[in-house]
Order: sequence, then C-alpha cells, then structure tokens
Amino acid sequence: MSLLRYLSVSGICLLMLAAPDFAKAEPATLRVAVLDDAPPMSYRDEAGNLTGFSYAIAKALCNDMKLKCEFQVSKLDFMIDDLAAGHFDIAAIGLLNTPARRQKILFSQPFYRSISVWFAKSGFQPGSPGVRVSTFRGSVQENYVKAQGWESISAETDAEMIEQLSAGVAQAIIAPLMTSFNLQRNPRFLQLGLMPFVLKAPELEGDASFGISPKRAEIKEPLDKALENIRRNGTFDRINTQFLPFRVH
Repeated sequence: MSLLRYLSVSGICLLMLAAPDFAKAEPATLRVAVLDDAPPMSYRDEAGNLTGFSYAIAKALCNDMKLKCEFQVSKLDFMIDDLAAGHFDIAAIGLLNTPARRQKILFSQPFYRSISVWFAKSGFQPGSPGVRVSTFRGSVQENYVKAQGWESISAETDAEMIEQLSAGVAQAIIAPLMTSFNLQRNPRFLQLGLMPFVLKAPELEGDASFGISPKRAEIKEPLDKALENIRRNGTFDRINTQFLPFRVH
C-alpha cells in the first residue's frame, strides 16, 4: 500500500473512531435571565426550585430548539441593560415591547398581551395630590408614574408593595396584569380593601415578549419558531393551565 493511500485510510478510520464523540457533544447553552420573586411568572417553590409560567415557557422553548438552558436570576431594573450588554442571551419575563426598549434590545414574538391595573382605596384617583404610587423598580409602570409627575415609590416585589400600602408609605399601586392576578389571591392584600381599575394608556398596555440580547440576534428566528411549535403541539396550553386560571393567548 502506498504511503499516501495508507494515510488516507488511516485518516478515515480516525474520523470513524471519533464520530461517537461528536454525537455525544453537549448542546449549545443559552443564558436565560429570570426573576425569582415574581409569581406566577417566575418564582421559587417551597423547595427553593425555580418555577412559574414564563420559566416553564422558557424551558419548553429551549427543549424545542434543542438548546441547554442556563438560568440565572436577575432583577427587573437591571434586565434591559444587562441584555444590551450581552450578560444574558434572553430574558424570560413578560417585557412590554416599547419604543424605548427597542432601542436597546430585541424582542421575541409576543406570548401574551398585558395591561396595567391601578389599586387604591375609594377616593384616591390617579394624579390626586399627595397620592404616592408604588410600582416595580425599572418597570414601564414606574416610568409612567414619573413621567406624569406623580409621587413615586419603588418596590422589588409584590410583598414589598403590600408592606408599603399597609404602612401608609404608598396609597396606591400600579401593577402589570400577572402581578395584579397574584395580588388578588393574597389575603393580606384583600384586607386592604383596594378598588382596581385598568389604566388606559398606550405606555401601560401591549404585547409582552421575551427580551433578546442584540449580541445574539441570530436567536430571534429560532426562538419565534419554537414559540409557534409549542403553541401547535399543546405545550403552551398545558403550561398556561398549570400556572394561570385564564387563557393568555
């Protein structure tokens, strides 16, 4: 056998021997930012494990795309800037797709439509003098309150909002749809006797989507396709039923 032919055959054999290692290669990893204190979207269960509607949707999308998810807990007020800087690949929370945010990050197709709800005792109206409004720090609701010139109080969690209301630090809150649902299941919140109504403002309602880092723009198309797939195969509806008492899509 000639040396050239021997080398060629040897090379093929080496590739064949190496093939099983290629087949066993780990799937690509997607860095997914989540909140761990925002039920029913994403939170920790009694055992300390992450769970929730958006968390489960993110896991289903990663499975459909055959990617490995690496979940990392972040805070809402850092989320947009962290995505823009490439610290995460996607943010698995329901972010309103606003013009200001589109200047910094990309968005998946929407997976539900959100509104904002005002809660206060009778007689406390939006914009009334002396009414301090609690909102989530870094949220579109906080931006809206500040833009209106109302007195603003920031909170990290819905539990902190309840504390502010109970202590009289805040007289009202503006909460996104999913938080308002969770609040109205809380006995301590219900004891406050607050009246809800939907705030009609373009800044406070619209499509809620996952955020995507502009440094990973190639993720958008497969992410959108995966979302369509889990809607078609029933996965989305099963997750919806598990975490929410109403249909969001």
